[in-house]
Amino acid sequence: MRKITLCFLAFILLTLPSLADEGMWIPMLLKKYNIEDMQKAGFKLTAEDIYDINQASLKDAVIGLGNEGSPFHHFCTGEIVSDQGLVITNHHCSFGMIQAHSSLEHNYLRDGFWAQSMADELVNPKITASILVRMEDVTDKINAGLNAGMSESERTKKVNEICRKLEAEAVKGTNLAANIKPYFNGNQYFLSVFKIFRDVRLVGAPNSAIGKFGGDTDNWTWPRHTGDFSVLRIYAGPDNEPAAISDKNVPYKPAKFFKISARGVQEGDFTMVFGYPGTTNEYLTSYAIDQIASVEDPHKIKIRTAKLEVINAAMESDELLRIKYAAKAASVANAWKKWQGEIKGLDRFSTADSKRVLENNFNNWAKSNGKTEYIGLTDRYKALYDARKEYILAAAYASEAGLGGAEIIKFAREIEQVLDNYDKFEDKEQLKESLKNYVEAFYKDYDVATDQRILTEMFKLYNNEEVGDRWIPSVVRLSPKYAKRNGYDRYAADLFKKSIFTHKDDLLKFIDNLSEKSIAKIEKDPILGVATGIYTLYADKIRPELSRIESELKLLNRLWIAGLMEMQPDKTFYPDANSTLRVAYGKIAGYHATDAVYYTHYTTLKGIMEKDNPNIYDYDVPQKLRDLYKNRDFGPYTQDGEVPVCFIATNHTTGGNSGSPVLDAEGNLIGLNFDRAWEGVMSDMQYSPEICRNIAVDIRYVLFIIDKYAGAQRLIDEMVIIR
Repeated sequence: MRKITLCFLAFILLTLPSLADEGMWIPMLLKKYNIEDMQKAGFKLTAEDIYDINQASLKDAVIGLGNEGSPFHHFCTGEIVSDQGLVITNHHCSFGMIQAHSSLEHNYLRDGFWAQSMADELVNPKITASILVRMEDVTDKINAGLNAGMSESERTKKVNEICRKLEAEAVKGTNLAANIKPYFNGNQYFLSVFKIFRDVRLVGAPNSAIGKFGGDTDNWTWPRHTGDFSVLRIYAGPDNEPAAISDKNVPYKPAKFFKISARGVQEGDFTMVFGYPGTTNEYLTSYAIDQIASVEDPHKIKIRTAKLEVINAAMESDELLRIKYAAKAASVANAWKKWQGEIKGLDRFSTADSKRVLENNFNNWAKSNGKTEYIGLTDRYKALYDARKEYILAAAYASEAGLGGAEIIKFAREIEQVLDNYDKFEDKEQLKESLKNYVEAFYKDYDVATDQRILTEMFKLYNNEEVGDRWIPSVVRLSPKYAKRNGYDRYAADLFKKSIFTHKDDLLKFIDNLSEKSIAKIEKDPILGVATGIYTLYADKIRPELSRIESELKLLNRLWIAGLMEMQPDKTFYPDANSTLRVAYGKIAGYHATDAVYYTHYTTLKGIMEKDNPNIYDYDVPQKLRDLYKNRDFGPYTQDGEVPVCFIATNHTTGGNSGSPVLDAEGNLIGLNFDRAWEGVMSDMQYSPEICRNIAVDIRYVLFIIDKYAGAQRLIDEMVIIR
């Protein structure tokens, strides 16, 4: 009876209008859907203060961080905090930049980096900063070019064709860039127009003992004591417009920048997160939830656990290996820990059961109202997910243990793909130079012995009975030659010994003497043979069928959300995150993690000192920070006599929101979003205000570190701080 009651309550919550704390809302539609609710919750500004295309608004101070090749895929968010283009984002968002500038002589990961002047700020090639200019609903323009008789592939092709045309028209004759993305599983489309800046420089970052305090141990958890911030600056041409990296560029003069509130936060305060959330799936069916929780996540967790054990052991053994593998370890561990919390949260809130209740109600509604287009929809879902199970498991092993396991596998395949097009390159010398630069960059952060151990573990895991014999490539199985004791170790050792890809000098020499004849010989390389074997099986047997199933699911997903909207006309739906600018709002709030465990809404520097342990890398507090605490040298950055470090709120966030500004009721910056509490990371599929919390570093801790720890007064002087 209790289970039925819980499911019924979950269904009621699913069918009610979205709760104030839930949702990732489109800025241009706030006036229509949200502003009254926001103001009732304490917000003191207007919808136009957030988003306006005729005058400066808060959106003009929010940036999406991307890469030159994919500027519309924002891996993080940042905020402009001065009239000279100064940007604050997370430490982990800039981690790759910090690492790229680090060496044994200048170990910025360990020691931090603070440019003494603008002339010392470090260039980061290929990093972009996008600022939204405007949005437009182009659904009708796209639908006008479609017809009901199209297959899903025909429809996708036509949509892409129309989108490219509309994007080009939107920015014709300007230096702007446009991108159209689907919302509500393709039931709606919005055009976003951006200014994309390509000169983004590193200004400052605390050492990892502050910026990554707690490391992977504390990742996805609360309480948290991480100073997860870094400082960048956007540079523009002399005309204040986007320009390629140049010594002639000058600090960008923004239309808007955030003022900073050092007045502190209190339980129940209104908060708003403004940023670029990556991907959520709030409208998945029970069949999808079941497969994620019982098939996909558990196996990917097992694979990454083995990989992390090897990497962590290597980093503990050598400081240079720690530099080389720090960013890689963080990347592997991030999703690994999230998946574990995801399974726990989905189980705790019986998400699949509540989805089944909704699906049953949907079926009854469709039948009783003669909605023939929706009748049998859930049966079609079940059949597709039943068929998908073995393919998604095989794909997980091919990607996680195979092509994404040992780095050398991906490296060899990427070089092979370039060599396959050798005859198409007119300038062969330029090709050789580019390849040599790529090899040098790869080996800068690579260790042969560590990767060999990873490959050994990946081979062991790949030979998994659950995967199914037909999904295990022959190159991953042990031949009789290696079938004795320590077979996988010997097999991996032989591959590494015989491959040119594991010998940097030999590989560079090969590139120097590159020819069609030598390229033919490298095809027999044993490491390349493993990469090709795994990829060929995936490309020929797994991907085609998985793509077919996913294409059919795409159609069902579009019908499903359209049907839900039709069934629940009084509910205000919000679209899943898709790396476009969104607003989430809620309040500062603690939470009950488990029975008898209640977490308050903020942490302090005192908690850092309580965790201090020089024998544990993740908790080794820098001596200068110890001294500041001992001397109570806190400056004006205290609350109740302590320096606040982090706080939590009920804002609905996900990946991509890292670095997003957390704003108060007056639109002032009070913190930087950087994580979620582990108990509620299932919020990508089911948000619960009871347990879901976003974690932010308090802006007062950011200021304290910049001022008292780094002594970077020039940066403090740039900001407008409200005390």
